[in-house]
This record gives sequence, structure tokens and C-alpha cells, in this order.
Amino acid sequence: MPQGRVILADKHPNVLGGIRRLLEGEVETVLMVTDEISLVHALAHFNPDVVVADLSLPVSTKTNIARELKKHFPQIKVIILSIHDDSSVIEDMMASGIEGFVLKHRAVIDLIPAIRKVRRGLKYISPDANWRP
Repeated sequence: MPQGRVILADKHPNVLGGIRRLLEGEVETVLMVTDEISLVHALAHFNPDVVVADLSLPVSTKTNIARELKKHFPQIKVIILSIHDDSSVIEDMMASGIEGFVLKHRAVIDLIPAIRKVRRGLKYISPDANWRP
């Protein structure tokens, strides 16, 4: 039975729709946002279990979305989606305190296991990612 609440944040509505369909049998409620202001509003009112955000989602500060989320909403579990497979990018994301990192080209395979793991308090990094702790 689907359970939990997830916010999807990506500036591309077509990506959001595809990911939402992927999660339909896994989570009870999925809220989609396309910008930082909508994401902050949703976080304040929706109380999600997990936020899945595109690394390239524009933010109003000189930092990235992962750092902003963990700074202002440290209790929220965050999974970052990215096209970047560079080890320095992944290292920076993990250092920011996120719980998961999923390569966009593997989202269909990795996103549900990532959500399941981070809900249980574990970390998840796409197995194909170019990073080893």
C-alpha cells in the first residue's frame, strides 16, 4: 500500500510528470514544484517525508539547493537528482548532509530504492555513480 509524502522539485515539468508516475504506486501523495519559492512554501505546509530535488534547481543564494534545504529544513530527508556524475559533485552533496544522490539517467531504476532507504534513515547513492566513500 502506498504511504508517505514526497515533494518533487525540478524546473522541467515533463521530468516532474514522469517521476510522479513512477512513484504513484509507492507513495501516498506527491507534490510537484518547479521553483525555489514554491518549494519553500510546500515545505512549510505539506510536511513531506522526502524531498527529491534536481541539483540544478535555481536558488536565490550562491549556494545549491541541497545546502539550502539542509540549512533551513534539517529534519527533511533529501534526495538529489543530477545529471552530474563527477565525484567532487557527489562529495559536495554528501557533505551538505543529504540522504541520497540519484543519477537522473537511473531514476527509473534507483529512485524507489533510494526513497525506501532514506525513509529508514540510511543513505543511498546510485550504484553507477562515480564516487566511493
